Amino acid sequence: MSNFIYLVLVIVFIIVATTRLKIHPFLTLLVASLAMGFLGGLDSTTIINNLTEGFGGTLKSIGIVIALGTIIGIFLERSGGANAIAESFLKLFGQGKSPITMSLTGFIVSIPVFCDSGFIILSTLNRALNKRTGISLAVLSIALATGLYTTHVFVPPTPGPLAAASIIGADVGLVLMLGIFVSIPVAIVGLLWARFYCSKFTINVETSEVHTVDESSLPSVYQALLPIIIPIILISIKSVVEHPAISLDEGMFRSSIVFMGHPVVALMIGVTLTLINTPVPSSIERFKWVSDGLLNCGSIILITGAGGAFGHILRATDFSDSIGQYLIDWDIGIVLPFLIAAFLKTAQGSSTVAIITTAAMIVPLLDPMGFTSPLAKSLVVLSIGSGAMTVSHLNDSYFWVVSQFSNMDTATALRCHTLATLFQGLAGIIVISILSFILL
Repeated sequence: MSNFIYLVLVIVFIIVATTRLKIHPFLTLLVASLAMGFLGGLDSTTIINNLTEGFGGTLKSIGIVIALGTIIGIFLERSGGANAIAESFLKLFGQGKSPITMSLTGFIVSIPVFCDSGFIILSTLNRALNKRTGISLAVLSIALATGLYTTHVFVPPTPGPLAAASIIGADVGLVLMLGIFVSIPVAIVGLLWARFYCSKFTINVETSEVHTVDESSLPSVYQALLPIIIPIILISIKSVVEHPAISLDEGMFRSSIVFMGHPVVALMIGVTLTLINTPVPSSIERFKWVSDGLLNCGSIILITGAGGAFGHILRATDFSDSIGQYLIDWDIGIVLPFLIAAFLKTAQGSSTVAIITTAAMIVPLLDPMGFTSPLAKSLVVLSIGSGAMTVSHLNDSYFWVVSQFSNMDTATALRCHTLATLFQGLAGIIVISILSFILL
């Protein structure tokens, strides 16, 4: 039980360091890894070896993928691709269905783009729709915010679920397909909350704050969607082809599918489509966008590697032997990763940090809990994602992005946005529990 106390102390340190002391999560996780190693009785050489192996082992599989996904995301942001997608859906559904449009736009845009950035990009369109349709800005904002948030925690190549899949050893393609499946009802819950609860709130927007989108300068919706959709299709097909139930003979065709469906290759194809199809003012500007994307992803790559190091240290101690049975005795199965992630998310604010930290903590428990199959590991990743959205409140930067770019006061944001994320997280774990009951 001493290891359990040590782990609790280390978790408290992570929370206090990142929230109160404002120490960067990368440094915090490295210090936590060293502390857990010494407290777990490892010698200095073993600690360093496990730290570096965990860091490098995690990044060798997803470091490139995160970088490529970020490049696609920044081109989608700066070219106006996100607005092109939104405008296309507006034409499809009509302005009267604007909440559905914003939810669906957020759902797609947040796969390559961080939810914070996606909301900032699309907030101008939100305000314009508010003036055009008279639909409450609270409704439009929460529809957008919950759509963005859903795929942010469930669908690779978003860094959080991608990192969790790498740390846990889950198949990225399987996580992607199941993540999209789980995301649909979760996004619908957010949309319904926006439509039927947030309509009570009236938020006034000054006319001077509204800026119309110059449609002539936008890329086409096909140019915007192709770099997102093609990698998803390729990765999904690879997972289907490699499934034991699929008997496809070895050969050039199968090898080509497996090669093109590898996340690194699939995202490289996505980046190639981005560079070819996205209207950019000049080659210098294109180079700058790529450079900015790589700069933006540096922090998340380092945090992900540090999370992998933390998990490797935990596995090197007798953590699973001394604590595993204690947690297993709770007999809550797939709900356990959800609860750990929800605690970390609510305590320290960052969904990505909550996902990575929980994944590192849960790895030693996978065997004792019986979560060893590819399907089980994928559901564990999604359970963590569901917990990592429960809840977004005052210590979460996304909470402030949503409230400030929607002209919401704090009380309104807590009632609209925070409660929406609570119900979304609960809906997510309910769906995942049902899938676990049926499939495992």
